[in-house]
Amino acid sequence: MLFGVIGGTGFYRLAEESSERLHVDTRYGIVEACRVRVSGAEVAFVARHGTGHTVPPHRVNYRAIISALRELGVRNILASAAVGGISQTTPPGSLVVLTQFLDFTHGRKSTFFDGEEGEVKHVDVTEPYCPRLRDELRDAADAVGDRVIVGGTYACMQGPRFETPAEIRMLRLLGADVVGMTNVPEVVLAREAGICYATVAVVTNWAAGVTQERVEHEDVSEFMEQQAGRVRAVFEHVIANHQDSDCLCRAWAQG
Repeated sequence: MLFGVIGGTGFYRLAEESSERLHVDTRYGIVEACRVRVSGAEVAFVARHGTGHTVPPHRVNYRAIISALRELGVRNILASAAVGGISQTTPPGSLVVLTQFLDFTHGRKSTFFDGEEGEVKHVDVTEPYCPRLRDELRDAADAVGDRVIVGGTYACMQGPRFETPAEIRMLRLLGADVVGMTNVPEVVLAREAGICYATVAVVTNWAAGVTQERVEHEDVSEFMEQQAGRVRAVFEHVIANHQDSDCLCRAWAQG
């Protein structure tokens, strides 16, 4: 199974088309995944927040999700994420292919390398998102007549609360383009597992304080559902046209 898809807020439709539901038992917990056909290929789909969006961002079992996809034989992960726009170059409605992140989370189980094997490991994240998948996402958007912004820095906040305007001003000064609550440690764990990983972030709203409008989760979910078809079209094109080959992302694969 070459591809796995991790669906964030508002990106659940693939689960409804599933031919088989799987319960993958990992050392970190059980993960419900769906086996589904996408562009003629067998794909594993996982809803990041669980069925019915019941798991808040700070309690998502990221290690179990990545472990489950790896056990299913996934070599490439495409993920969606709903985000708030910080930079004027990433207004609501933008699709952003992430290239860097800033991590402001705390207390999350964020690594597979806990020293339990008797050695210390430090993973390189100079390019945290797979450059090969990043290029494929750009080409896929062109092919389906859409546009993605390639080159966005994602600030990951702890949640589940939204950010204050002061925090958004800080993040802007640090170079963040968008803000969310889930992409870290997911992206790091994928690297540690030796899986190519890329995220398309959908800007659903301006972040707090950029405008006078309040941020409401219901509005974010509704907007994301409206934009999910765009992300799916891009993902489908990547899956249909991908030619798998060795990648530096896989150098960290264990076992």
